Amino acid sequence: MTRAAALALLLTGCIPAADRPAPAPPIDAQAAPPGDQPDGEAAPSATAEEVAPAPDPAPAHGDRRDVAQLPAPRPAWEARPVAPDARAVAAQRYTVRPGDTLGAIAARTGAGVDAIARANALTPPYPVRAGQTLAVPGGRYHLVRAGQTGIAIARAYGVPWREVVAANALDEPYLLRAGQRVLIPRAPGGAVSASERAAAFTLDVDTILTGGEPAVVAGQAPATPVASARRVLAPTAATVAPMALPGRFVWPVDGTIVRRFGPGATGERNDGIKIAIPLDTPVRAIADGTVAYVGSEVPALGGLVIVRHGGGWTSVYGHAGTLLVQRGQAVRKGQVIARSGESGYADRPELHFELRRGRTPVDPTTQLPHR
Repeated sequence: MTRAAALALLLTGCIPAADRPAPAPPIDAQAAPPGDQPDGEAAPSATAEEVAPAPDPAPAHGDRRDVAQLPAPRPAWEARPVAPDARAVAAQRYTVRPGDTLGAIAARTGAGVDAIARANALTPPYPVRAGQTLAVPGGRYHLVRAGQTGIAIARAYGVPWREVVAANALDEPYLLRAGQRVLIPRAPGGAVSASERAAAFTLDVDTILTGGEPAVVAGQAPATPVASARRVLAPTAATVAPMALPGRFVWPVDGTIVRRFGPGATGERNDGIKIAIPLDTPVRAIADGTVAYVGSEVPALGGLVIVRHGGGWTSVYGHAGTLLVQRGQAVRKGQVIARSGESGYADRPELHFELRRGRTPVDPTTQLPHR
């Protein structure tokens, strides 16, 4: 028996029969990522849903050996690393030539379409006319390739992703486009090694939510959520949240709240609540949604599942000991998505639970049924 089969058998034994996913059709082969395309140019088409076979299990992402999870590919920011090859562009004035488009001007100058549009108060579809003078903002511009994520881009340059979001006025749903040029803030102060850049980057829930999705290719729809944990979405396939409103939430577990939302006694802020529960308690999705992240790369939270719901809502489940879903999987309200543990910085068996509306953490007790 292979290591993958052994772990799958072990995890299946942890799932009650009612919660086990039904057998799925054979897994399709993973398609190769499309080629790089500059701003304003069409990119080759690709299948919207790319499904890849899971590799043999390795230690959980970030080597969190106290977290068990289904065999899964590396997250997109590891599967598609980024070279820090940003082009330095001087601030300049550009006179529009006959036949120019904003995409062509961006490609010629090396700046981003969005940056030029913002600097000149242009709105879609960004019409320009011959003889018009445009301000081209200077800075370092990174050309986004298919499958690259904001997290990988920020790591490559050693800058916080939130600063890239602010510099480029990115907003919901925070999907990058292949061929897009994004402004990288803060010029480097001297030579910085790749390891130093990586060490300067930190991963948290907000960064995963705003920078974890792979760049989409023009004309290619995001992947359709997969129905079973047995079908593994390729890490380079982008996903989207459900359109339908989530309706009434349910509690993820029954237990005792041991830490409330908001500032703690020593001033640190808790973006969720912590619920004390026995080890191996089933953790359930609070509403229908699509899994945006599964792993253990946020050290404080250990085993972590993030689910996107309609209406801009996101639920976050941390400190899990066993993870039972895959990224890109559609889950139903009340479905078991993990089992509790004491991973990460937990000081007892507990669940760290968050609710967010957009990027804003919301006190879960104001949204969950009274009990």
